[in-house]
Amino acid sequence: KSANDLSQEKEPESSRDLFTIFILSFLGGFAALLTPCVFPMIPMTVSFFTKQSKTRARGIKNALFYGLFIMVIYVVLGSVVVVLFGADSLNALSTNVVFNLVFFALLVFFACSFLGAFELVLPSSWATRIDSQADRGGLIGIFFMALALAIVSFSCTGPIVGTLLVESASKGGIAPIVGMLGFSLAIALPFALFAAFPGWLNSLPKSGGWLNTVKVVLGFLELAFAFKFLSNADLVLQLHLLERETFLAIWIAVFGALALYLLGKITLPHDSPLPHISVGRLGLGLFVLAFVVYLIPGLWGAPLQWISGFPPPSQYSESPYGVGNSKGGNTTLTEIPPHTELGPLDIVTFKEYEQGMAYAKSEGKPVLLDFTGYACVNCRKMEERVWPDPQILQILKEDVVLISLYVDDKRELPEEEQYTSETTGKEITTIGNKWSDFQIREYKANAQPYYV
Repeated sequence: KSANDLSQEKEPESSRDLFTIFILSFLGGFAALLTPCVFPMIPMTVSFFTKQSKTRARGIKNALFYGLFIMVIYVVLGSVVVVLFGADSLNALSTNVVFNLVFFALLVFFACSFLGAFELVLPSSWATRIDSQADRGGLIGIFFMALALAIVSFSCTGPIVGTLLVESASKGGIAPIVGMLGFSLAIALPFALFAAFPGWLNSLPKSGGWLNTVKVVLGFLELAFAFKFLSNADLVLQLHLLERETFLAIWIAVFGALALYLLGKITLPHDSPLPHISVGRLGLGLFVLAFVVYLIPGLWGAPLQWISGFPPPSQYSESPYGVGNSKGGNTTLTEIPPHTELGPLDIVTFKEYEQGMAYAKSEGKPVLLDFTGYACVNCRKMEERVWPDPQILQILKEDVVLISLYVDDKRELPEEEQYTSETTGKEITTIGNKWSDFQIREYKANAQPYYV
């Protein structure tokens, strides 16, 4: 295939990534609705619009503008992220060690807030000033009401928004804008719908301790996902401090604690007295407990395809081939060509382009170039879900020479090999820079995985 054909194949994948970000952000917005800071505001705000407006149509119109302004506020926030970092550079941040460490710390901070260690609030003076502007009436007043909601609810929505911005920023491009659009749409919809159909308010569940339970569950989830960013930093630096077993042990502990919480065995600071647990909470607790049981075999080498891409790959492990199995299974180190190593699924892999091409020429085999990354989630998903297919695995092992080029390899190039890219104008100082520049220059693409 030509480079143009391959580039065109990447466009639908990019669109799918944006759609995924939108859906996840929409679900995040829905989760934010069910927190103590937002949920009680729905009937209060809708009642305000329906009672203060002279006609029902005007009340609906005001509620629609209120929802629209909520969306504008959050989309502007996403746009600011893109402007500050640059659409093209956001993707590079996903493999930046400092970026991953900072956001690991941020997500742990947000998780502690949700778990009740402290309240994450903006200065009260901000809310007071904004609230005073809401009395001005008209569209300006409605805008400031929407802004007041965003500020007052920050202790609940802030951690979710922060997490979504972190995740979408790692995707690059306009993903932060799309993410905030999905999040704000989920927040805004109920206000518009309940204003149009006020009778639906009677079907809303009453506020209560269950709202804090939602916050706590989100806190546990944020804590679990925080370790993905720490894992990214460890993978890029190849320190082997957070190998697969360690990562899974942490997740087992976090989700195990969540299961105990849902089953009423653990209580946290802001929980209401719980004489009994509901059927729904019991069901969710059992589901989380089942997930914990599912994770446990991963400590001994099980593939865990449900969460492929989240833990470090199986070869980044204390026992890369499973407990009790020797390295390479039926393939010994003496059988593989020089300058190679056993990659995923025992596939003989070159990590240097020139050496791989020379070997392919001597063997008369075609080459499969695999532009990948140590911290690339989609790369791991391909390796764990697609490559194991018997037909594909046979091709990778027997019919082609696999050259895997890691674009986030942080090892320094020898000084005499460092250069300034003619394509991007950037200084090429690491091995990863070299392969990334090679991909951009030769194939006009900068996404991974990318196969040629």
